[in-house]
This record gives sequence, C-alpha cells and structure tokens, in this order.
Amino acid sequence: MAGSFSTPEINHHLHELKGWVLVEDREAIRKTFHFENFNAAFGFMTRVALVAEQMDHHPEWLNVYNRVEVVLASHDVKGLSARDFKLAHKMDEIAAARDK
Repeated sequence: MAGSFSTPEINHHLHELKGWVLVEDREAIRKTFHFENFNAAFGFMTRVALVAEQMDHHPEWLNVYNRVEVVLASHDVKGLSARDFKLAHKMDEIAAARDK
C-alpha cells in the first residue's frame, strides 16, 4: 500500500473532482450528494457499498432522506491516498448515472 499523499498531490487530485472539499482539521475529503428521494439516495449507497467492498475501502457516510454526506480518508496511512480519490471518482460516476 502506498503512503499518504503530499499537499501538492492532494490539491492536484482534488482539483479533478467536482464538489469535493477538504475536511477542516483532518486530512480527508467530503461531499454531499442530493437525490430525488430516499429510495434514490439509498440506491446510490447500495451501489457504492458494492464498489467500496471490492476496493476494501469503506466511506464514512450519513444518510438523511435524500441526502448522503460522505467523508473519505485512508485510515491505514492516516491521510489521503489514491484509493480515496479513486472511490470519489466512482461515487461521482454512480451519482451521475442516477441522474440520466
């Protein structure tokens, strides 16, 4: 497993993502996804869970009705790694597929 990203690497990868921001006081990224209703939000979480399990990389998240708040960090390296940004991209792809 590669180590955590440096600040320039984090900024580079974060720039490639839409709507993801750094978490204050912690080396992690977060995004809030909004869906039409609870069913759509839960469906998103289900699809992400399957991908996350395959990656052995599990998000911190909270679901309230049509909203899913996500935080990604790599606990094993105590920071952000390539897996966080890969999962963030996958989450964006899954959310965009729901919108079509």
